[in-house]
Parts: sequence; structure tokens; C-alpha cells
Amino acid sequence: MKFLVHTYGCQMNVRDSEAVEALMLAAGHEKAANEDETEVVIVNSCTVRQKAEEKAVGKAGNLIAAKKVTGLMGCAVKRMGADVFKRLPKLDFAVAPRAFGLIPRILAEGKFPRLELGDDVAPECLAAHVDGGWQAFVTVLLGCDNRCSYCIVPDVRGHEYSRPAKEVIAEVAALARRGVKEVCLLGQSVLRYGVRNEAWSAEHSSADSTREPFPRLLRALAEIEGIERIRFTSAHPSGCTDELVQVYKDCPKVCRHLHLPVQSGSDRILKEMGRRYTRAAYLAAIRKLRDFDPAFAITTDVIVGYPGETEADFEATRSLMEEAGFDNAFVFKYSPRPGTRSAQLPDDVPTAEKERRDQVLLADQEARGQRRNAALVGTVREVLAEGPSKRNPARWSGRDGGNRIVVWDRDAAARAPALGERVQLRITAAHPQILIGETI
Repeated sequence: MKFLVHTYGCQMNVRDSEAVEALMLAAGHEKAANEDETEVVIVNSCTVRQKAEEKAVGKAGNLIAAKKVTGLMGCAVKRMGADVFKRLPKLDFAVAPRAFGLIPRILAEGKFPRLELGDDVAPECLAAHVDGGWQAFVTVLLGCDNRCSYCIVPDVRGHEYSRPAKEVIAEVAALARRGVKEVCLLGQSVLRYGVRNEAWSAEHSSADSTREPFPRLLRALAEIEGIERIRFTSAHPSGCTDELVQVYKDCPKVCRHLHLPVQSGSDRILKEMGRRYTRAAYLAAIRKLRDFDPAFAITTDVIVGYPGETEADFEATRSLMEEAGFDNAFVFKYSPRPGTRSAQLPDDVPTAEKERRDQVLLADQEARGQRRNAALVGTVREVLAEGPSKRNPARWSGRDGGNRIVVWDRDAAARAPALGERVQLRITAAHPQILIGETI
């Protein structure tokens, strides 16, 4: 059968969708070029925010109306359970995040409707990748145990489980043999790798004094021939240890960029959220990284309008963002999610005020991003070419080690760089979201 997968949500969902695509191809199915020719469509859903869930469910409804065999997978399925068939009565099948490996079997058996909410995913499913491309996501940590007050992820993705290091190393080595140059390690709170369950077996001895599971994993992956860059997301300040910082110093392959969600700059709100750090602890983590490399790129997530957030709390967030000097920030307006602790609190910040705070932080970040990028003008950055710029095909685009987008003019007389090829660029101009360079 010809199939398509539509993905909503985070990088974890993108990775799960790719694994499903690889499993479908291995089962003999064919990827369709468009919706008109497809026979089966699978929608991978997100439920972190209500709007994201509504988009995915709405898409599935449209596909059902078009008489396609339609499946819904992902976090929204786990949240709704059997109620998913009340919202989508003609849905053919639904699978939770850790049950995506069952999709080819479900289609082969053809017994609809079908619901799978299981919490076990086979290692071979986690390691399934589609051939081609020089970048790859690699899941190292499933689930989350942080239990932040506003977050539904622990309920829909389950308890933390760290994949055995030997599995991750083997997967990345196999990807390298297939031409992958850059891997991004995924986990809801990836620096907790190896905390809840043992990830390193006894036969894997550390060649140096590194003892913490995640820094050990980074060092092991950096030894794999063919892998040129290692990224990871998402992080928690408690994981910014001296051993992690030492890995950044010792391993050039580990990109000097960290996505470190802060959510609020108010100690009162952080406590209400259950974030388990203070404003001072968060800023101390950033100083560890910037002390050895002032250009170290740090990005973040922020929530505005959390229940009870006062103007003083908001200003505390605003001042923290300025002190931290974020390279980029993703700002979200609070929305309650069913079953979370914060959903029991009055959603008392008016919508208009949430929007105002959102726009203030975005404007601040625009100016801050401009300053951070302007400081790089005149420096030389190594970029991995990603292809023609989407906005201007006459230019090439790529990212430096700090995950900053860099564009440069294509030289008609020179050979176009291959995808993933290293390019040395001198930065000539800066904008809040991108850098402009020239080849040297």
C-alpha cells in the first residue's frame, strides 16, 4: 500500500515518524508522493498544547472524510485513550507513542478499529531509519519523570527509560556507515540519561575519569569515524555538571549549543511549576558554559501567563532572559492541559495580557539576538552545508556549531558544496535570526 505520515509536534515526534516510515518500507509498503495517491495516512499527534492537539485531530478528520485508511499515533492518543474514537468515530486505528512499532502489523491484519496503548517499544523499532540524508535524530531517552506542574508529557510518554549505551553506539555507528555526519540525541530531559535505569553494562569501561552516563555517551559517540557533529536536546540545568562542561572542552564534535528551557525567571513561579531549580542555579549553569566560550549558544523555552503570574514575576523573567543573553528563545502562552497539577489552578492571566507579555519577550529577544549575532561579525565559522536557502535559492544555507543559520552567496565559478560538506565562512553581517557569510 502507498502511505504518508503527517507529523505535528517536537523532534521526538519527527523521529518516531521517521521510524514508522522505515518500518513501513521494510514491510513492503511504498511512500506516496502526495495525499491524492496515498491509500493509508498516519497522523502523528502532539498534545503539549490544546491547539497542537486540535490541528492533528482535525487533520485526521479531514483524511477520514476523504475515505483514506487513517491512523492516529502519538501523544494525543495516549491522553484520550478509547475516547479518541468518540472524537473520530470512523478512525481506523490509534497507537500510543511507544506502540508505533505495531503499525505495520495492524495494517497487515486489517482489523479496524484498533487501539494500542502499550508502553513497550522494541529496540529494532527505535533504531529504524530511512536511508539517505546526512543528519539523523537518535532517541536515547524515552519518557520523563520530572513532573512539572503544567506538563502532560510524563502521562503520555511514560516513565524515563534510558536505552543501553551499546544500542545507541551501534545505531550511530551504523548511521555513520550510511553517510550520516551529524546526529542529534533526543530525550525529553536528555541529561538524565542513565539516571533511572543503568545504561552502561559492566564490559563498557570508561577510558578516562568520566563517570556520569550522558557525558560518557558523548565521548563514546565522538570516537565514531564519520560522525562530525553531535547535538542533543532537550536539557535541564541540573545536568550542566562539570563533567558535561569538560566534554564540551575536550570533544570538538560536540556542538557548543544547548537548548536549556527556563520557563520562568521568578523563583516563586519556578517553585509552583516544580522545576527543581532557582533563578540563581539556572544562571550559574549558563556561566559554566559561557566562561570557557563566550560564543557558546544557548536557547530556551519560556511560558508567559502561568496561573498567578504577576507583573513582577513577568519582569523577573524578562530580566533573567537579558542576564542570560539567550541566542534565541521560544515563547509560549500558557494553556492548561487536562490531568496536570496546574490545570486545577485558576487560569487567571487574561488572554490579552498573555499576548502582551509574549510580544514583549519576543521584541526583547529580537534585539538580544541581533547583539549576540553582531558580535560574530568578522569571525570565521565552520558550517555544514544544508542546501540552497529557502528564501533565496541563489544563496546557500547551513548551520554552525552553535546551531545558528548562516547563508552565503553561491559562487557560479566554484563547485557547489555537497550536502553536509564543511564550509569555512567569514561572517560579514548579522540579523537576529541568521548570519551572513562569505567563503574563504
